[in-house]
Amino acid sequence: MSKPHSPAARPALRDEPRIRRLIANSFEGAEILQVTALHADSEANTATGKDTGYGAPLRVDLRHRGELKSVVLHSATPNPFGHEFRANRAEEMLIAADTFALLPRHTRVFDVGAYRGDDFVSLRETGEFYLLTEYAEGRPYAADLRHIADSGVACARDFARIDVLVQYLVNIHCIKLPEKSLYTRSIRDLVGSGEGIFGICDGYPEHVEGAPRERLEQIECLCLSWRWRMRSHYQRLVRIHGDFHPFNVLFDEQSELHLLDASRGSAGDAADDVAAMAVNYLFFALETPRSWATGFQPLWRRFWSEYLAHSRDQELLEVVAPFIAWRCLVLANPVWYPNVSGFARSRLLDFVEQTLRQHRFDPQLADAVFRDA
Repeated sequence: MSKPHSPAARPALRDEPRIRRLIANSFEGAEILQVTALHADSEANTATGKDTGYGAPLRVDLRHRGELKSVVLHSATPNPFGHEFRANRAEEMLIAADTFALLPRHTRVFDVGAYRGDDFVSLRETGEFYLLTEYAEGRPYAADLRHIADSGVACARDFARIDVLVQYLVNIHCIKLPEKSLYTRSIRDLVGSGEGIFGICDGYPEHVEGAPRERLEQIECLCLSWRWRMRSHYQRLVRIHGDFHPFNVLFDEQSELHLLDASRGSAGDAADDVAAMAVNYLFFALETPRSWATGFQPLWRRFWSEYLAHSRDQELLEVVAPFIAWRCLVLANPVWYPNVSGFARSRLLDFVEQTLRQHRFDPQLADAVFRDA
């Protein structure tokens, strides 16, 4: 789903009858004060700007029983990343409704349902689905990473926030799950789903600088070999966030952590969450390579060393490669990040290819990304 930042006011929506009735269903007697369209990224015109999301969320500010509060109304939209059919989009909403509450510090779900004409009713003869959640205050962690890219320096707060992120992941990843088939499915989806490696590669436009078709095909083949290597590692099935990247992680003014948009049923390999966050230290450094040595490299090393030390996950480095590949393929895809340079895209995919060819991932491989940059 798109992330609730960078609002663009749409006051005309305030009086839309369907929204009024929907809000009243969860907050009886509430007065809607403003409805605001939320975009994927407040800095979408920057090199690291995120352009694509999986929906069209609205922030609804309201007064209920004398208190001011905000909620987010999510609606899924069609796209070529596995959301072509209404059933795909319904799945996204229903999984979110079923799993958000499984994760501490995640936004709450107030309602889930579907639209029929100008109303919302039971699922029979319905149209698109909706999800109503609370609104999380705070700034996306991506804002911190952009500041480091500009300044070239990581400060004490940046290292402290690494520790917060690591501790959160360690706490949820210690929850072991028993369903063996869910692990096999998570690895199958990693490679073959519309949101996974195959779907992301399919979404690349023709003739993208640094990512010709032959290169993407070779990366897919390398990833497929990893699926057969990993699909039976049932003991690694744990509670995960499933989309733990800097646009889904917020810090408020007290540096308290808030989470958005858990995905993939919150069940999978811990390597999913670790890779989703880690690759962004490379990504945000690539447009300003001078920021690597004094800003992002120390954070990259701290993230890996602290997670490995506290999780005691001895296998992580042996299974993380395809997750790194997946997340880097998203970052390099111009549909998602249209302002990424051909240089940065090529370096990211160099890193992917090197990583997939290693039996065990070595975090020091990242230094080669910035060699001669």
